[in-house]
Amino acid sequence: MIEVNYQNALSDSAMFYVPSKADVLACLTVVITQLQEKKPIELTVRFVDTVEMVQLNTDFRKKNKPTNVLTFPYEQPEIQGLEEEADYLGDIVICAEVVDNEAKQQQKTLEEHWLHMIVHGCLHLYGYDHILDEEAVEMESLETLILLKMGMLSPYE
Repeated sequence: MIEVNYQNALSDSAMFYVPSKADVLACLTVVITQLQEKKPIELTVRFVDTVEMVQLNTDFRKKNKPTNVLTFPYEQPEIQGLEEEADYLGDIVICAEVVDNEAKQQQKTLEEHWLHMIVHGCLHLYGYDHILDEEAVEMESLETLILLKMGMLSPYE
């Protein structure tokens, strides 16, 4: 079971395409199934404008520029006797304008690029990364496999 806290923080939602909550949930279901996650999970997916993304990127990564996706994995404090029904994975924050521009530059459909960013963000919450070359190969291979299961081509070709 997946619970998604869906947040559209765009002031002008009509200006950019963002996937519906149902599309986000369907995408995350494919990811979670591929990772063979058995326990219930909860996460937040938030769509933001460039201003909010620059602020987040500056505050948390010391980079004063927008980026397509940021993730904030949740680390539960160790408290004896505290049991949660679902494991909260964390937050995925996606910048609509950056994703829109990337899709145009890379000649991809908006829908496919958005789904790729959701897959990418979810994998980050599970600890996958692409800083080192071997990590990048592993993460990109898994992204490609998941996207193929959703009927899309590899985003890296």
